[in-house]
Amino acid sequence: MKIKSNMELKYKDAKSAEIVFKSLEVDNEGYLESKLDSEKIEYEIESDNLGTFLNTADDLIASEILIEDLIKNTNEKWMHFFLINHKIPNIW
Repeated sequence: MKIKSNMELKYKDAKSAEIVFKSLEVDNEGYLESKLDSEKIEYEIESDNLGTFLNTADDLIASEILIEDLIKNTNEKWMHFFLINHKIPNIW
């Protein structure tokens, strides 16, 4: 049995979407496909095993919530450091 799902997450701006995308990109490699499109991220999860599928979806959602909370609660100085280290243009 093949289990497949598409998920689309929309952000208030392209900068926030890019931060989330780049933060999660390494962890997602090999488990799901992702695509950044301006202020939204599209994810495609596919698995032959229901347990693996659910674990991947759960990990993605938990990680996204963590990064989103960091964006909301982080001061501008730390965010500048983060952007430089992830080679994201500082449009803060």
